[in-house]
Amino acid sequence: MGNNTQLPWPAHEPKKLLDEVMTTWCRQRAAEMGLKKLAQELSVYWNPRMRSTAGRAFWPHRRIELNPLLTTISAEQVDRTLRHELAHLIAQERVGRRRIDAHGPEWRFACAELGICGEKARHQLPLPRRTVERRHVYQCPQCMVQIHRVQIIRRKVACAACCRSFSSGRFDEKFLLQKIS
Repeated sequence: MGNNTQLPWPAHEPKKLLDEVMTTWCRQRAAEMGLKKLAQELSVYWNPRMRSTAGRAFWPHRRIELNPLLTTISAEQVDRTLRHELAHLIAQERVGRRRIDAHGPEWRFACAELGICGEKARHQLPLPRRTVERRHVYQCPQCMVQIHRVQIIRRKVACAACCRSFSSGRFDEKFLLQKIS
């Protein structure tokens, strides 16, 4: 998007969760592309719980969630992220229930239609990241592979690789992961 292009909505700090202006803009784009159901049901929300993610698209709920921290970066980044997420919904709406790659050719085609040709799958935005210490370590008694976890495993879990190799892919209790710390 060029520097002299006028954004379809004003640069503003989100005051409420549902953004009617962005929802209307996205619905108009979907209608122009002949996606009637998407045009009727799509909604755009600001999610204040987001930290390191710029945005997310949910299909079949036809919902886009954006990180309010994007407004502190730039209005252009808000616009690019909105188009990126809308492209996800457009791509999925066109193929229906068939499973597609999140950033595959259908998504890239939708990005090009929305004016963000060459869009990258991941962002390099200065959004805060959180690291969580993996304090629980489990080990397979067969192959001795160690698995580090944030949460305690509360049910029977076996080593997937050993089950595939020695039990035709079926669960086998002799490969149960054992807690070592």
